[in-house]
Amino acid sequence: MDKNSEEFYARLKQELTDSTLWPSEYLFKFIVPSLPANVEEVEKSFDNMGAVIETTQSKTGKYTSVSINVKMENAQAVIDKYVLLSTIEGIISL
Repeated sequence: MDKNSEEFYARLKQELTDSTLWPSEYLFKFIVPSLPANVEEVEKSFDNMGAVIETTQSKTGKYTSVSINVKMENAQAVIDKYVLLSTIEGIISL
């Protein structure tokens, strides 16, 4: 992980810790290239967590928006999920 990513995640963790009483519902939002494997990988990473997942394809069909509402135990669990999913080629975290 590069220095910018480390700083971003450290800042996000602090903001989540300060603003949220854990465990809490958290809304993850991603945009991925519309390849079935990409969308499936995002969805699978939330298997057995009771997540509510919504996907919407862009007008051109090139990208898919994936929104996941799920109960997370703490700020570090949120960061861990972002880091895990950052390995998907072309993923954008919102």
